[in-house]
Amino acid sequence: MSRTTPSLGFAVKVLGRPGLKSHDTRRWQSNPHLGISIQRLAKIFEYLADEDIRMYRMASGLAPYATHPDMPRFHGQVIECSGQLAELGAKARAQGLRLSLHPSQYIVLNALDEGVVERSVADIELQAEILEAMGLDDRAVVVLHVGGVYGDRQAALVRFAQRFENLSPVAQRRLVVENDDSRFGVKDVLWLHKRVGIRVVFDAHHFSCYNPDRLELTDAARQCLATWSSWDAVPKVHFASPRTDWGFRHGSTENGRSPNWRAHAEFIDPFSFIQFYRPLAELAPDVMIEAKAKDVALLQLRRDLIEYAPDLAELYGSS
Repeated sequence: MSRTTPSLGFAVKVLGRPGLKSHDTRRWQSNPHLGISIQRLAKIFEYLADEDIRMYRMASGLAPYATHPDMPRFHGQVIECSGQLAELGAKARAQGLRLSLHPSQYIVLNALDEGVVERSVADIELQAEILEAMGLDDRAVVVLHVGGVYGDRQAALVRFAQRFENLSPVAQRRLVVENDDSRFGVKDVLWLHKRVGIRVVFDAHHFSCYNPDRLELTDAARQCLATWSSWDAVPKVHFASPRTDWGFRHGSTENGRSPNWRAHAEFIDPFSFIQFYRPLAELAPDVMIEAKAKDVALLQLRRDLIEYAPDLAELYGSS
């Protein structure tokens, strides 16, 4: 495993350079294709290299309609673009770029509806196939939530584990699970790790929103990071700051909106980040920044670390 310094990353949309689209978003009538998405990703990779950003979450819809059961003409896009994907993967490796995918909220592996499960499995397999075709190492993962509770938490966890075991070896190797903000906490995802060996991505913001077992933050993060110990891959965590605006109108809360603490803020509070990361610094996990301002928030956090925590700023470079 090649390793230099920990990386900060952001998800999908680029805001810091105009005109960079994340993937082909055209409707089926216009015949969108993975090949167009690859061309757009290549341009994003150039921007990432210019800014020394070494971690990026690609859009989950890279191959449009590729798993749609009623549109077989869109199937097989990964095979059709195998050469382009290999070239893009070589570019990512040359840049030391860590890539990931995160299926949409409609991908629920532990669903009760068999139709939902079938579509979810197809999507997970597709995204794993894309990462595999790019020739990426074990740092490149598909990040998924456990899914629904459906009135029985333990049964829901067992169902996830059973469905995971029925995935292809490629999908099992790529799939990781994260704690969420209202249904499945750290103990739940650690149970899945013990049951089937799946790696865990620790989400600090979700942990703040949902910690029914009253775990201590750093200890919970360390337990999740330990699930990567037998893999030739640096662990990753997610970090976001809560949206705190109260919707004031002319200095009054009248007719305003209450804050949504589960929502992500535009930028990252550097002081909370420092408090979270410093106890984990010797483990040097990569950090996916989940902020509405995307890459702009990442670059701002770099500048903030230079001012408030230069020891951590050295880990991530400067903008």
